[in-house]
Amino acid sequence: MTENNENVQASGLDSKFTKVALTIVSVLLMFGGAVYVPYLLSDILKLDYGASNLIGIVLFIVGLAMIVFLARKKIVE
Repeated sequence: MTENNENVQASGLDSKFTKVALTIVSVLLMFGGAVYVPYLLSDILKLDYGASNLIGIVLFIVGLAMIVFLARKKIVE
């Protein structure tokens, strides 16, 4: 019986799945949050136009902060 010395990690920031998932979530927040969420809130849910745009800007900033965090931790290049 041979022993495998590889360090396999299924969770945390080192797994490939987590890297891809965090990148996709941050991009969706940046683009979908800034474009589609204000549209859905203002036109479909009849929320105030200014409030829906403010929520879209906040989602964009959260996505941008996630991208900056991932870049500083060398998760994305």
